[in-house]
Amino acid sequence: MRDDGEGPGTDGLDDSPGRGQGGESLGGSAGFLSVERLRILRAFADRGTVSAVAHALSMTPSAVSQQLKVLAREAGVALLEPDGRRVRLTDAGQALVIRADEVLAAMDRATTEMAMYRASPRGQVRVAMFPSGGALLLPHVLRALTDSGVELIASDEDVPPTAVPRLLADYDVVLTHRDERADPLSGPRVTVRQVMREPIDVVVPPGHRLAGRDTVAPEELAQESWLSVRGGFPVDDVLRSIATVTGVQPRITQRLNDFSLIEVLVAAGYGVALMPRYAVRHPDLAILRLSGVRAARRYDLATRPHAEQRPAIATVLTAFHTAARTVTA
Repeated sequence: MRDDGEGPGTDGLDDSPGRGQGGESLGGSAGFLSVERLRILRAFADRGTVSAVAHALSMTPSAVSQQLKVLAREAGVALLEPDGRRVRLTDAGQALVIRADEVLAAMDRATTEMAMYRASPRGQVRVAMFPSGGALLLPHVLRALTDSGVELIASDEDVPPTAVPRLLADYDVVLTHRDERADPLSGPRVTVRQVMREPIDVVVPPGHRLAGRDTVAPEELAQESWLSVRGGFPVDDVLRSIATVTGVQPRITQRLNDFSLIEVLVAAGYGVALMPRYAVRHPDLAILRLSGVRAARRYDLATRPHAEQRPAIATVLTAFHTAARTVTA
């Protein structure tokens, strides 16, 4: 591996089990795996390059490369292979990452249990959430965690569902959203729990020809100018469904991911918009139910497998489910 961690170089890529450190044969030593080196392997699977792992773990790229080579000797099998100027996990490496998730989850549980025996707080839980979902649920979640011994550290991360696995490199829990017709995120290194369904409505400005209506059909919206979100997010998926029904490609004048900004522009007469029902705050907007199209987004909570066995994470997950029941009641 090069010193920058991006590909083969003077350090080489020899992960083969035929040579041990200092001339030691791996035939008798394979099978003793370092937990800390498993953490480095998992970080590589999450981040994709040695240099990214080095930056995240405050190590040098050459140190990361060396630790991965030692782990390969411990495992007795090659874990990395060349991929152009970079390296990637072998099949054995991918299998070991899944086992590393299990081992590290068990270590985290053991650490938490020992902390409980010492009567110390159960620790921090890092949570990423999309902004409108956070605005809706986070106040209820924080209230539920009062005096629980759990400290929730929240960040807003507005990414499509496909980017959620990358977020789990830095967060314990990720609150994400998807179009209700889309399949939940899945994979051997992700566990997803469905939380709630939120309908998506049409909002129009005061004085609009549809403002006095309760419902609207897609065909009645074919000639409207739209304010929408960026592609890949649930609201945009519904807008594409409207295009399918009407046969007319929607005329999108702006793409903005801040619903409060979209509301202001709609109220000012610059177009109509699709908005999640519980995100609508502007008092002047007229809200119409959309008929003939499945229009809703699903809230999901994503974690690493077995993460709920940590009491602090289980407490946070329960708080989110309770908050969802409260806001949809």
